[in-house]
Amino acid sequence: MRMQQFITVTTAALLSLTAVTACGSDTKSTAVDGALGGQIPARNGGTDGSGGSDGDGKAGAPGLPKAGTMTKAAQIVNAYGACNDISTDPEDDDFFPGDETYDQKWGVTERGACGKGTRIFMFKDLKTFQAAYKAELDADRKESPNKGHRGKFLLGQDFAVLPDQKPLIRNAIKPGGLLMLNCHPDFNPPTGYRKDPALVKGCVLTDYFED
Repeated sequence: MRMQQFITVTTAALLSLTAVTACGSDTKSTAVDGALGGQIPARNGGTDGSGGSDGDGKAGAPGLPKAGTMTKAAQIVNAYGACNDISTDPEDDDFFPGDETYDQKWGVTERGACGKGTRIFMFKDLKTFQAAYKAELDADRKESPNKGHRGKFLLGQDFAVLPDQKPLIRNAIKPGGLLMLNCHPDFNPPTGYRKDPALVKGCVLTDYFED
């Protein structure tokens, strides 16, 4: 059953969400329209853009937002692109066939779709999710070596977003937002972009997206 969410995001909340760590350069990249370059500190005392860990000394979630519920995750995503009509009904037309495979191996506890191809996955453990993505990518790269070079999922601490809207991606990876999970061995963003160690060896979290 589709649940219409009336999501109210105040101007103050938006400023807090998207600008709390905005202390990087104003230089624009042609690869990421409007995304800021420069050294971007994490909100919780994490990396300065050259790799590192969060305030607890753990890699993998430096300053990422935590949702707690699917509704809250949809509110966060809605700040970057249209996601104000979230459905958790697998029979809904917005759901993608095969997404149920994420449930067990990936530790996904709830799946949601908010139209235009954007899906949200709540998960129990960030490391389990990252490891499952890397294992799938390693297998796929045997036939398609370049697969995953741009990354795939936008990550929060307890949810992942699989967007089908490039403007949403560009907005979400601005300072204070989500980060892109990239596990391609040849991924090397331009200097000034984040390349934080993920919880799984061979994966990083980055604010660089090659359009």
